[in-house]
Amino acid sequence: MSSRALMTFKSHIEGKNADVAIYHDRIEWARGGYKGSLTVVRGETSHRPLVDWQPSVVHPRLGKGDTLVTGASAAPPIKALDRDGHVLTKEEYPSLGPVLDELRRRYGDQAGGKGGVELAVHHADANADGTGRADTPLLTLAEGRPGRLRTTFSARAQAAAEAAVRKYTDASVVAVRPSTGEILAVANHRSDGFDAALNGERAPGSTMKIVSAATLIDNGLTTANGAAPCPPSAVSLSQTFHNLKDLEPDEHATLSDSFARSCNTAFVKFADEVKPDTLTKEAQDRFGLGRNNWQIGVPSFDGRVPVADGSDKAAALIGQGKVQMSPLNMASVTATAMTGTFRQPVLVPLALDHREPARARGLPAGTVAQLRGMMNRTARSGTAAGVMAGLRGDIGAKTGSAEVDGEARSDSWFTGYRDDTAAAAMVQDGGHGIDAAGPIVATVLRNAG
Repeated sequence: MSSRALMTFKSHIEGKNADVAIYHDRIEWARGGYKGSLTVVRGETSHRPLVDWQPSVVHPRLGKGDTLVTGASAAPPIKALDRDGHVLTKEEYPSLGPVLDELRRRYGDQAGGKGGVELAVHHADANADGTGRADTPLLTLAEGRPGRLRTTFSARAQAAAEAAVRKYTDASVVAVRPSTGEILAVANHRSDGFDAALNGERAPGSTMKIVSAATLIDNGLTTANGAAPCPPSAVSLSQTFHNLKDLEPDEHATLSDSFARSCNTAFVKFADEVKPDTLTKEAQDRFGLGRNNWQIGVPSFDGRVPVADGSDKAAALIGQGKVQMSPLNMASVTATAMTGTFRQPVLVPLALDHREPARARGLPAGTVAQLRGMMNRTARSGTAAGVMAGLRGDIGAKTGSAEVDGEARSDSWFTGYRDDTAAAAMVQDGGHGIDAAGPIVATVLRNAG
């Protein structure tokens, strides 16, 4: 695009009551309720200014392969309500945009509404069978009549979650009610619009030690007060594992000691005593993870704990290797550890569309008592104490950081509970658990009740 063409483009935008700013390498504008920009580059051969064209030039919600469509809405609009009847909107709760779109696609016809005419983004990954992302409405051209859809969200918890994730880049959090499995809040702060809170697949780091500790206890390898020495390093086959910097070794540590201090080597030392599928079975049979059968009401990832051997088995015990989780998964893990009962998380009642929930055996009462004791100790005097300070009631927590290949800093993970609320957060490239994810979870727990 020549300089004259750029000026013509600018004039056209200005003619539509837009604010325009021109820089040496881009033009930015704001009109009609959204902001846009185009990047100007110099042609490799012509050396003239050219536009580095992206679909987002047309609209910021338009991605590669997406199209704009105008016509009758794919589903009637919905008025989504929280558990107390408060209306949930994208404007007030931006993180809920993708969730509300999906709820409309799935339940609009059942909620009693009437479709209208609208301009929407049809996403490239949308399929004829209803899988992929739901259309994103941009502009209503003819009003429909919204139906009413009750959800499990708590407007109070959602507001706290939204505020908490906005303080960090690439941050996600989920809160659930352990006694019922109801999802109270889902929030993301990401430039790519991806719902990592429900669909993220990342190594959970030491938050996975909740499942690993349950595995050791349930298989008779140790107990909370049993031996779990914390040496400075541990070797599994040819791979050497270390603890976080400045963590003092303790050859006389119990499992509770090593859990509260988040000692990696203590868990790695048990790798030779568990079978390749032991952790997998615990995750599936006790915590309901990794079977691809969760039915929460919208698409979600339900964790991955594959059978592992060799050094991968040791890595899995500390939430590394091929283990993958989302904040939703870890919030559910915490809820199961709290109550002993796996309750598949839900966003809308199962009876609404006769969904069959995922099921698992849950945990023995003795294991629950030990996990709660270790998580409470971690929150009161262990690695999570600084973050959880000031929270009253029945509390527990587990910190985590996960190394990711090719990234300079680890992902920050944190999960915790307070009374009948469990929450988990992940901040990509966020550092240690207490650096970013911890404050997010603490904020949600403080305001969710």
